[in-house]
Amino acid sequence: MTFEKPVLEILFEDDFYIGINKPAGILVHKTSIAKEEEALYALQLLRDQIGQKVYPLHRIDRPTSGVLMFAKSSEAASILQPLFPTTAVEKYYLCIVRGYMEIDHGIIDRPLKKKLYGDLQEAQTSYWSLSQSEIPFASSPKYPTSRYSLLKVYPHTGRMHQIRRHMAHARHYVIGDRTHGDNKQNNFFRARFGLENMLLHARQIKFSHPFTKQEIILQADLPDHFLKTMEFLGLHLDQIKLTSYWPRI
Repeated sequence: MTFEKPVLEILFEDDFYIGINKPAGILVHKTSIAKEEEALYALQLLRDQIGQKVYPLHRIDRPTSGVLMFAKSSEAASILQPLFPTTAVEKYYLCIVRGYMEIDHGIIDRPLKKKLYGDLQEAQTSYWSLSQSEIPFASSPKYPTSRYSLLKVYPHTGRMHQIRRHMAHARHYVIGDRTHGDNKQNNFFRARFGLENMLLHARQIKFSHPFTKQEIILQADLPDHFLKTMEFLGLHLDQIKLTSYWPRI
């Protein structure tokens, strides 16, 4: 079976680095976990699209959309890649979660295991509530209505599935998260809205260019499935509120 490969949206490119808006469902690169013959890999797609080898600087989960960066040489990668787990590279996400946050602006500080039986690692996630809505549909037998929030999120640390796991701990599950989310919510959104995607998007990356010393800001537009769900729920991305809340804790 053959299928048409997508053309990746390029957000930034110079002689050293290139950034794309990764669609949901595409892996960053080949892994031992995902071995489907028809799986798509951002590294290979981008390499073929620009005609040269690229080096991934970080990872975002397969169901997560948004900003993903690569280097054009091993030297450029070796300089910027070590900065991604630090505050030198600021990474902001948008997500839709179940319920209203207890406070509009806070931080989840909870250690996470590296693997199922691994050692605990410190992990902190800041969040800002940008919009809230209540719809007249029951996603649970307990309540006649359902509440949702649009959040801006900043992970201070880079643990695996950190945002998804922290939100699950707070019982504000990311909608569409099949690993750490709420199956009742996921089934509700699939049945009522036809949603098959996770509502987590890598919105922006900000860093100082190692070679030019310029401040670089890459921002990825929300995908259609995210925008349509916001419309269904009556959630709004207020640009003034978004930028005024931009500084992290």
